This record gives sequence, C-alpha cells and structure tokens, in this order.
Amino acid sequence: MSIRQTIIERRSIKQFNGKKVEKETVLRLIEDAAWAPNHGNREPWRFVITAGEDQSAVHTLLRDLVFPNWQTEEPDALAKKMEKFTLPGAYAFVIVPEDARQKERLEDYAAASMLIQNMQLLGWEDGIGMCWKTPGFLDNPKFRTALNVQNGERVIAMVQIGYFDQMPPAKPRKDVAQIVSVFGE
Repeated sequence: MSIRQTIIERRSIKQFNGKKVEKETVLRLIEDAAWAPNHGNREPWRFVITAGEDQSAVHTLLRDLVFPNWQTEEPDALAKKMEKFTLPGAYAFVIVPEDARQKERLEDYAAASMLIQNMQLLGWEDGIGMCWKTPGFLDNPKFRTALNVQNGERVIAMVQIGYFDQMPPAKPRKDVAQIVSVFGE
C-alpha cells in the first residue's frame, strides 16, 4: 500500500471487535511512529499503554470516571455502555510537557500530534484501527494520578487501538480550491 493510499483510506475506528492487541505490537507502533518531526529532537512525549489480555484496571478507571453512579445501573445496560471502552484491544495515553513558553508548548503539541497520526497510519497498514479521543476526564485529578501524570505535563490523547470488522465510509472532504489560495493571485 502506498503512503498516499494509506493516508486517503485510513479511517477513525469507533467500533472495535474486542480482539486484543498485543503489547509488543503497540510498542512497535510507538517506536516507529516516534520518527515524527519534532523541533530540536526534543521527543516531547511519553505514553502510558494498556494492551494484551488483562485490561480490567483501565476499564475500571474509565467506568468510574465516565459513569460515577455505575452501581445504580442495571448490569446489562452498564455492560452495553461500557463497550466503547472494553472493545478496543489496547490503549495509548499520550502525555506531553506543558512548557510555560508558548512556542515550545505549541511545537511539542504539534510533534505529538504528528506522532499520533504516524501511529494511525502504521496501524492501518497492519489492519489495526485507532481513534484519537480527547475526553474531558483526561484532566481529572483521579485520572492524572492513575497515569502518574506529573505537574507540568498534560494528557493530550486517549488513543483507542484495535481490530475491527467493518470499515466506516469516508466522509466528504473539502475541495482543495476551498482551502487553498495562492499568494498574490
């Protein structure tokens, strides 16, 4: 598959089939994706991942954050609601420094964003889908503590990683003429 074809055909996957993604696979994706451009070769990222068979700890954390009154839920209804968290085969939480200098903070965020895109493209080549999510609980103190996020750091992404059975259709994109103007014309 060409790079162009991979870029055009990749989709955000939101419905996973529950097949687990091995830790070694996630580590390889991150290792390869880390060749993303980053100013001064700062590599301004770190990850907390969960992969392989036992992901119950992250499922419990997500349940407690998203459904704080989960004990009052009917078990089958709660299990259905939790599928969006239990069916991905792995997770990568992306953490970057919150540099006080705006230029460096923006460069670091941009570099980590490129790394995430690289992960998505590399995974796509292997039949692995991903969805980059930014839920509000990423800044929750309980969540930050669970991931050992330090002062001066920020979780910028929850990347759901997994296998899927059905590819979502492409959404239309703007025509290049709508988004590009030529300077001086």
